[in-house]
Amino acid sequence: MMKGIEDFQKLGQSNLDATMKLFGEFTKGWQAIAAEMSDYTKRSFEDGSQTLEKLMGAKSLEQAVDIQSKYVKRSYDDYMHQLAKVGSMYAELAKEAYRPMEKMMRVGR
Repeated sequence: MMKGIEDFQKLGQSNLDATMKLFGEFTKGWQAIAAEMSDYTKRSFEDGSQTLEKLMGAKSLEQAVDIQSKYVKRSYDDYMHQLAKVGSMYAELAKEAYRPMEKMMRVGR
């Protein structure tokens, strides 16, 4: 009888440890994603501000169109790169968060 209770307590402790690890990994992942998005937003704002300054100093319509075209291309490329980067961060977060649950499932069998 005592052996069953001890096993049940060990399983409960193991599950609690796995859950706490899951929350820790999940929190770290979200913090990394938030920091990355914050950095991207800052870079994007700075680039937009610099482009606006260049546009204000444009000497001709052709120069203004060139500045704007380069900005749009650069913004699009940066956005697509950021999208891929954050997407991989989400995928890694999901994998890391699932690992403790996977281990818990194996122990339960």
